[in-house]
Amino acid sequence: MGEVGGAGSAGVWNTFAEGDNLDVLAAEPEASYDLAYLDPPYNTGSGLAYHDDFKGRRGSGAAGRHAAWVAYQRPRLEEVRRVLTPGGAVAVSIDDHEVAHLRLLMDEVFGEEAFLAQVVVNLNPKGRQLGRGFATSHEYLLVYARDPARCVLDASTESSVVDADFPLLTDDGRRYRRLPLRNTNKRFDPVSAPTLHFEVWGDPTTGRVATVPFDGAVAITPVFGDGAPAVWRWSRPRIDERGDDLECRVVRGVGGDRVDVFQRDWRHPPGGRRKKLRTVWLAAEIGSTDTAVAELKELVGPVFDSPKPTGLLLRLLATMPADARVLDPYAGSGTTGHAVALANLADDGTRTCLSINAAEPTRAGSRAERAGFATVSAITRARLRAVAARIGGGFEERESSPRG
Repeated sequence: MGEVGGAGSAGVWNTFAEGDNLDVLAAEPEASYDLAYLDPPYNTGSGLAYHDDFKGRRGSGAAGRHAAWVAYQRPRLEEVRRVLTPGGAVAVSIDDHEVAHLRLLMDEVFGEEAFLAQVVVNLNPKGRQLGRGFATSHEYLLVYARDPARCVLDASTESSVVDADFPLLTDDGRRYRRLPLRNTNKRFDPVSAPTLHFEVWGDPTTGRVATVPFDGAVAITPVFGDGAPAVWRWSRPRIDERGDDLECRVVRGVGGDRVDVFQRDWRHPPGGRRKKLRTVWLAAEIGSTDTAVAELKELVGPVFDSPKPTGLLLRLLATMPADARVLDPYAGSGTTGHAVALANLADDGTRTCLSINAAEPTRAGSRAERAGFATVSAITRARLRAVAARIGGGFEERESSPRG
């Protein structure tokens, strides 16, 4: 997207920096990254492969624990905002423990107007069967813009467009669906949009539509289903320019049969077709914790209990340009860098990723420690190296200065 900053040397897809993410981020130039993905500690107290318990950090009880977590996250989010480009965006994974506090914190740091979505991510379709209460099967993804007016994030995707949405076929095999040329929003009528209320001509036998009379045509004015005057969605010049994308046909209305005009909405329009992403992402679409464990196991072994699936990051990456500079301050198992490599391989993109993780000791007795990984950063490094060896794109490691 831009030419300032970047993850590493030209042509290197994945760069890794070991150290406190606050220190690493502070050394990054402003407006260096287009997309930041954060998977911070959820403050569950479980400490799976790394420290995830802020109990006793600041005051006592739940309130103190939340306050300590927020105090830890605030400067890091502020640094993330600083290094994002004006057109950039940030997405943060979180669960029910801190989602309310994180939402308020991000409103403060990025601004309420910068909020784009709170996505429900179905990473555990079976639901967690241990513990009390309901079988939780979801997490969240909070998405914010750096500057809402300039954000380039496109919350749509080609993958969710399916043939079944376009059930009609032309003689030459092109798929389409019919959309009323009439504006179906009753806020738009001949009073509010007088230039769009006019007569067109159509032949329901041949389907032809024009703005001037022709042999076999009948005059058609836009009306709602109850017969009230309506307006067209297209202007006269646009109807003239795109007559082949329109068709006239007989429809049954409240008062009997009438002639109306429809747009042929093509399955494969010039430039491709995308469909807006829903705010519920299912495991069947993006993968689950189980598939994420399998992905990691194939590269470095079963060393993380709850990594993110690459499908989650691939969906997020698809909302940004193919040359996006990506930042992951809580790299953990290295899913983001892995997904960047997969995305580049799939579409010949030139995305780059800076992954950051501290040399935080893995939990004593954890599978990571038993596999020989003394720190979480060692897992990140091993995966990104394996990705470079298997997929390509190279790997580079930065030296980072210690705090203080």
